[in-house]
Amino acid sequence: MALQPLDLPDGVTSRFIPVDDLNLHILEAGDASSPLLILLHGFPELAISWRKVIVPLSEAGFRVVAPDQRGYGRTTSLDGPTGPIRFEDDLAPFRMLNLARDVVALAFALGYRTVAAVIGHDFGSSVAAHAALIRPDIFTSVILMSTPYVGPPPLPFGSDREPSAEAKPRPTTVFPRMDAQLAALSPPRKHYMQYYSGPDANTDMWHAPQGLRAFLRAYFHIKSGDWHGNDPHPLPAADAESLAALPWYYVMPLHATVAEVAQHDAPTDEEVQRNTWLTEAELGTFAEEYGRTGFQGGLNRYRCVTDPKWLQELMVFAGLKIEVPAMYLSGTKDWGVYQNPGALDKMQREACARMDKEDVVLVDGAGHWVQQEKPEVVVRQIKRFLSKVRGE
Repeated sequence: MALQPLDLPDGVTSRFIPVDDLNLHILEAGDASSPLLILLHGFPELAISWRKVIVPLSEAGFRVVAPDQRGYGRTTSLDGPTGPIRFEDDLAPFRMLNLARDVVALAFALGYRTVAAVIGHDFGSSVAAHAALIRPDIFTSVILMSTPYVGPPPLPFGSDREPSAEAKPRPTTVFPRMDAQLAALSPPRKHYMQYYSGPDANTDMWHAPQGLRAFLRAYFHIKSGDWHGNDPHPLPAADAESLAALPWYYVMPLHATVAEVAQHDAPTDEEVQRNTWLTEAELGTFAEEYGRTGFQGGLNRYRCVTDPKWLQELMVFAGLKIEVPAMYLSGTKDWGVYQNPGALDKMQREACARMDKEDVVLVDGAGHWVQQEKPEVVVRQIKRFLSKVRGE
């Protein structure tokens, strides 16, 4: 299928660059000699999710680059098949350490030994966090959006002094699996990460009964500040009963598809008309891109989180903190702040050594898509943080 020209803001250009095993599609703005910012999108997003902040950040004196990450959009493999990614394809390229390597390789390909900030939203936040954790010599600051970072998977410490240590479960995932406990609730539920890790999620979204465009419109709506059902707050515990307070898009009805979840609270015509942050033309770009690729490239990341074997290599970083200046930015109506109970506090106390209280920012009225919903506030906060850490 031929690629259609992207409708980009003035000042933003689109091109392809060979980066290791990828033909990486990037959007960029700013002078090539300026300090570099790398923007990493989440799911189900694309480089174009940053469309409203690229030029304003470049006008602040930065070169701004936003890639379609591995498995997304117009980025393709130089080594493997060029068609849509399948569930049966090799999962290894989507493990976290390889995704962090992609970001390092991009910086080097662009001719940079240091990056002023790596900025990630949603799953891109996790990739940005690991890049900053592993290569603080390259990424001199990090901005995490929506998804708090809790640190690398732990290894047991001092276990030789605990005779019963062998009987204790070894932590292997970033989120405890509670499949049986959630299924036992009334009504029964399931965690979205487990669903996203299964073989049906891609087809359920790609070929949604309501149509792909209508699915994306509803999905973006229910996770935004526009949906009346979003009233986030800290959960009392990391147990099934507490998680049941999360909206269906996080803890789903046991037998529902994500297309059904989205359709249940799809926006009315009036709500669509009131939407000012995702126009019909902008939505059409997402639908066009995902209509061509499907969603499996993004879903493979969740599989590498929920299957313990793909996290084993990250245990080599057990006990490390992000040592560069760090910022957390989200919306007051984003459940992503609290979906992992205790994560927001742990990020500040343990995972990040240099995250000031003033740099934990919740943007009033914004939901999960904060850089699309409230771009002016996001730009202002990023510029404030970068000015501070650069001593300006």
